[in-house]
Amino acid sequence: MKTTSTFKNLCIKSFIAIFLLALSSGLLAQEQGAPDLKDFKITIEKTENGIKMESLKGSAWVNLSFRMAREKPLAIDEYGMTKLKNVSPRKDPDLADYLFIITKTKDGIILKGIEGTAWEELSFTLSNNEKQTIDRFGMTD
Repeated sequence: MKTTSTFKNLCIKSFIAIFLLALSSGLLAQEQGAPDLKDFKITIEKTENGIKMESLKGSAWVNLSFRMAREKPLAIDEYGMTKLKNVSPRKDPDLADYLFIITKTKDGIILKGIEGTAWEELSFTLSNNEKQTIDRFGMTD
């Protein structure tokens, strides 16, 4: 009887040890696999004819304003408006390294994160002259 009880205790302790080891290695893998995203913060305002953007943190530019036809995407990085084929190779350690595509729709804005964002796509309703602030994690205040 005692041998069966000892065997059960050994099995339970082994199972707990394996479970804890798997759990801790999974958390470690998540930490190591998370990209090193630098902080940026941008306010987007939809206007009748285009988009106004104000960088609050992490960009070389402060204000961008451009005419934009509905459903026509435009690439934005830490240096301003760009083309996906001509993204700046410069990397300034004081700036966030990000790249996203912004598209104005009838009802709002669609953002597609290409680089330096935790989000792949953001979509939100925005009327003319309304503002929404975003950062590396998504929509914020």
